[in-house]
Amino acid sequence: MNRPRTLYEKHIDSHAVCDLDDQGHVLLYIDRQVANEYTSPQAFSGLRAADRKVWRPAATLAVVDHVNPTSPNRIATMPDPGGARQVSYFAENCRDFGIELFDVLDKRQGIEHVVAPEQGFILPGMVVAAGDSHTTTYGALGAFGFGIGTSEIEHLLATQTLVYKRLKTMRVNVHGALGDGLTSKDIIMALIRRIGASGATGYAIEFAGPTIEALSVEARMTICNMAVEAGARGAFMAPDDKVYAYLADKPRAPKGALWEQAVARWRELYSDPGAAFDVDIELDAGALEPMVTWGTSPDQAAAIGDRVPDPRDEPDAIRRQDLQRALRYMGLTAGEPLMAIEISHAFIGSCTNARIEDLRDAARVVRGRNVAPDVRAMVVPGSTQVRAQAEAEGLAQVFLDAGFEWRQSGCSMCLAMNDDVLAPGDRCASSTNRNFEGRQGAGARTHLMSPAMVAAAAVSGRLTDVRSLPLEA
Repeated sequence: MNRPRTLYEKHIDSHAVCDLDDQGHVLLYIDRQVANEYTSPQAFSGLRAADRKVWRPAATLAVVDHVNPTSPNRIATMPDPGGARQVSYFAENCRDFGIELFDVLDKRQGIEHVVAPEQGFILPGMVVAAGDSHTTTYGALGAFGFGIGTSEIEHLLATQTLVYKRLKTMRVNVHGALGDGLTSKDIIMALIRRIGASGATGYAIEFAGPTIEALSVEARMTICNMAVEAGARGAFMAPDDKVYAYLADKPRAPKGALWEQAVARWRELYSDPGAAFDVDIELDAGALEPMVTWGTSPDQAAAIGDRVPDPRDEPDAIRRQDLQRALRYMGLTAGEPLMAIEISHAFIGSCTNARIEDLRDAARVVRGRNVAPDVRAMVVPGSTQVRAQAEAEGLAQVFLDAGFEWRQSGCSMCLAMNDDVLAPGDRCASSTNRNFEGRQGAGARTHLMSPAMVAAAAVSGRLTDVRSLPLEA
């Protein structure tokens, strides 16, 4: 009798072309890949130099998202010469190698990890790789996604395979009902704080439990997206009826009899009863409070009602130095209440939290209020389609009436790679995934939180517990 297998093992076993050694290395077949203008140029140059073709052009979807402007009026011109060259070379490569491209003016354009799911390009059971670490997002659909480097992108484009080493497995079982003002962002931030920024290094995480099952598909994407911030090389959840309903009307999902056959196979995608995980973690969502980061790593986080920690309370000398450096960079004082920290900017966007449900959450907080004086607040939808839907629902007008900037889709202020950059000393409440030094601009200070918490900070002018702001019925 075959031993029980985890969902991760099922993904890898079904895609392993052959074992390469006794150390866990396999030649892994990759179903789909998503390319962007920033991480692909060297890979295409390598193909050109070796006179190689792309093995399966239809398996790749190309999206411009990192360097494009997000100004309210969409333009095709890149103001930065380097960005302009990246975008033009990307278009040239897609044309020459036969890859479909969603360029800046395409109505389907957006951040790759928002666009691929909304197009139905990612399906349960697939193994997906891309030149972006947040490819783990696709685990919310029951796929297995992971980020790769430039040399691996070249190999993947040329062969549709990668040399891959099997990971250890971690199961995070989440139970308890989320309270008012709590979201999936708080779940993943609480986990990262608990296990550390390297706590899942070498692991693939399976998220399970009644709390996960109760979440929407988009909320699950936030968790899988940020699992990489704990060091995980992959994160996923077993697909269920919510996933099938999410995918059913997507343009590239199977139709008719093929859909019925696909769903029947997808229902087999779960960890077998009795399957062994290397690590099991229990997380009580009912005990959580809204989370914010205070430092320069996603694991340097706390509940909004807490205070900035005192490095002197940290017994480990190396960690104590890390805390001291973080406080210096962030311009904070040990013992300072988090809710006393004033902000200059508020940003709602990124592949973590810029889907329609995220914008609805933030709009509920913003409705009937105004952005605080001296705060610049902006909303950057995750895709052009999300932007259009938000406008149709009236969400865009809610943000505009409150004093937010309503912008076009793109990675924007998640990272200092376009014209949405913070200045030294700026302090931003952000719905993004990383708060590293200089992530949003040299000398800029980033506090991670959920979109609703960003909205609360924007209208209050400081880090604020969203639960303290009454919402309209």
